[in-house]
Amino acid sequence: MPQEAAPEQASPSRRSKITPERVQELYAATLDLLRESGYESLTMEGVASRTRCGKSTLYRQWGSKAELVLAALHNNRGMRLGHIDTGSLAGDLLAAAAEISSSSGRDTALMHALSHAVMQSPELLCALRESLVVPEIAAIDAMVARGVERGEIAADHPAAPYVPAQLMGVLRARPLLGEAYADDDFLVRFAREAVLPGLGLEAPAPES
Repeated sequence: MPQEAAPEQASPSRRSKITPERVQELYAATLDLLRESGYESLTMEGVASRTRCGKSTLYRQWGSKAELVLAALHNNRGMRLGHIDTGSLAGDLLAAAAEISSSSGRDTALMHALSHAVMQSPELLCALRESLVVPEIAAIDAMVARGVERGEIAADHPAAPYVPAQLMGVLRARPLLGEAYADDDFLVRFAREAVLPGLGLEAPAPES
């Protein structure tokens, strides 16, 4: 008598029946819910309800809340500043400040939402840094390096290594100090009045 075939193990590719567009919707909803209520309050049920997706589908695809959040963060990685090249370091940093501020509310809210959870999970911390921090630091470092090549600042300028920390750090600190996110007006003024003078640079005259 022939033996009954063993149930076929579902591979990730066979499990995945969600379109790429739908996956993006699920990731966006996950990050929105994180911003609204924090990691501890986020549930797979909440994501399912927000997206009108079956909870079983979410568990089948990602297995757990932690895995879904990790995937959403990795998907969120971007380089908003990589295109900036105004021809001067001062111009680059002011343009970077304006660009960073355009999404400061969303990014800062996400950092605050995960602030406790990342202390408990190195994987979450790594994903958050790769999503929101590392690309921006790399882009700002590249701006500074171009400024050195053009002779605008010395290669060993003592303030140069701290420029990313200034621009990125003020995003996190601003809501605590002023009860508001670092909007375009605040961050550009901060770059003009604090970052550029520290580098010995003058800000370009405002366009009339």
